Amino acid sequence: MDIAKNLQQVRAELPQGVRLVAVSKFHPAEAILEAYRAGQRLFGESKAQELQAKHEALPRDIEWHFIGHLQTNKVKYIVPYVALIHSIDSPHLLAEVDRQAAKAGRATVDCLLQVHIAAEETKFGFTPDECRQYLASGEWKPLEHVRLCGLMGMATNTDDMQQVQKEFQGLARLFREVRDEWFATSPWFKELSMGMSHDYHEAIAAGSTLVRVGSHIFGERNYNINP
Repeated sequence: MDIAKNLQQVRAELPQGVRLVAVSKFHPAEAILEAYRAGQRLFGESKAQELQAKHEALPRDIEWHFIGHLQTNKVKYIVPYVALIHSIDSPHLLAEVDRQAAKAGRATVDCLLQVHIAAEETKFGFTPDECRQYLASGEWKPLEHVRLCGLMGMATNTDDMQQVQKEFQGLARLFREVRDEWFATSPWFKELSMGMSHDYHEAIAAGSTLVRVGSHIFGERNYNINP
């Protein structure tokens, strides 16, 4: 597996304004270092304790994004250093990130609201209507140590790319609606995190600003590795 070559190929396909999150979950530190030496600085992890171990072992200028389902009791492990949490899927979780950020002395932690767009019950996130209702409630406004920067979603895991395109386009419309309604004066609300190894081209076409690519870079995951 030539990680540097794979990175170069993926980067070559990204238009200006689209950033690559190299999804390094379940891959060892040595693989991340190979990508790092090839110039990659933005990495995504989905397990709090795995991320913590890698953060301690790897170069300090890595920008870590948390992209998986985040349990409230694990927030404290990542809040001191995480650059962006993609997967805020409930008001309670956002409030806990705010609380732990204050305890850790973080001025703000950037977050995305995760929206459930797939035809799969196993995925997490606000429904589009729940997202609108939460933002309309203003419940998030008093939270001083989190900053909402956009939306994230995962399409259905299917070979039907028309369905995938439809789901991404729907999330992009919701992003524009939310931005215009609640964040029109915010310079921060600009991120739309969509697309993984099998569908990032469709996500880019729909307007994604962050693509989360793992197996195209690192190969298939080894679930038995130690971080």
